[in-house]
Amino acid sequence: MLSRFWPAALVLLALPTAQAHHSGAAFDNAQPVTLKGAVKAFQWTNPHCYIQVLVSDAQGTETEWSLEMAAPMYLYNLGWRPSTVKPGDVISATVFPLRNGEKGGLVQVVLDAAGNGIGRKP
Repeated sequence: MLSRFWPAALVLLALPTAQAHHSGAAFDNAQPVTLKGAVKAFQWTNPHCYIQVLVSDAQGTETEWSLEMAAPMYLYNLGWRPSTVKPGDVISATVFPLRNGEKGGLVQVVLDAAGNGIGRKP
């Protein structure tokens, strides 16, 4: 009899983790930021892909930003591939920045050096 309830119990135990993982509360979607810099690395990984970008300020000081993206399966459907951006590529990315002030954000749009959208289907 108890074995009938195990699947439901497991689902209930997993809910807080699933909700926390998919929450956008860490990002400030009211204050988008546009960054321009050179790609340090593109991480094609589950559960999220990341672009590490080196962004220079007005004084030339370089800061690394970690830009979070969707999972590979979603990006693949949008035309992204593991080789879409490579180290050294100059990109511009509009992101919802992290609320805690750290150098990171949730990607909204990525453009190449010529201003063309990256990873979109033709």
